[in-house]
Amino acid sequence: SVVLIVSFVTFSLTKLLPGDPVVVILGPQYSNEEVRAAVTADLGLDKPFIEQYGSYVWGAIHGDLGKSYTSKFETTELLGQKLPASHELMILAQILSLFISIPLAMYSAYRANSRADKAITTTTFGLISLPGYAFAVFLVYLFALQLKWFPAIGYSPLSDGIVDNLRSIALPVSVLVAGLTAVYTRLLRSDLIATLQEDFVLMARSKGLPTWHILLRHALRPSSFSLLTVFGIQFGTLIGGSVILEQFFVIPGVGSLAIESILKRDYLVVQGVVLVIA
Repeated sequence: SVVLIVSFVTFSLTKLLPGDPVVVILGPQYSNEEVRAAVTADLGLDKPFIEQYGSYVWGAIHGDLGKSYTSKFETTELLGQKLPASHELMILAQILSLFISIPLAMYSAYRANSRADKAITTTTFGLISLPGYAFAVFLVYLFALQLKWFPAIGYSPLSDGIVDNLRSIALPVSVLVAGLTAVYTRLLRSDLIATLQEDFVLMARSKGLPTWHILLRHALRPSSFSLLTVFGIQFGTLIGGSVILEQFFVIPGVGSLAIESILKRDYLVVQGVVLVIA
């Protein structure tokens, strides 16, 4: 139902945007009315709105999201070309953020109200408050322009070598990891603090079990339910949320495809991208 609502809203909004797909295809100087009418009929733009939307939904159900007005490629083909870069950013960011946030949260919860805990809490709060694009500018200035460790923009696919690939996505992944790690750390820390007060944890302590054993075997699993829920939600959020980063770092992902399609008035591709993100 959510996808259906999103598709209807997106389809409706694209009809309200300025610009004419026929003009995009033929060019603004083309004035032959018969040809314009033929292209309009071929695209189905002469039909009533509800009929146009019904045809679009029927095609989407069968995997047909239409063709790009400008490149003539199928929208699904364009998405297939752009999704790998977006997926790589998303998966690496998620994995790295978990590897960082889980140990931080466990140490912070175990040392609650200590200086280390306050430092971790303050840092994560600051990262949550910091806009991603501002952090991206800082990383580019420091690591690309000053230290010259990583390229400022561009993307190297895995086919060019894993080293070049990782160097090209190091900065955008770092921006995503910073925000995710802050959220995961604060969430898991609060749940761990509550779990460490439970009777079964106190019983484990009374048996003289090592601290690391209690945290890993007794406290972590019951404290991870909220973390796993948010972790799953973030997969969808990252696909749409990396639009600005992909444009900033010139990464050929779904976000860049969305921006390019909007600028070109390529409405079918815009609708397909929004539908996939939803």
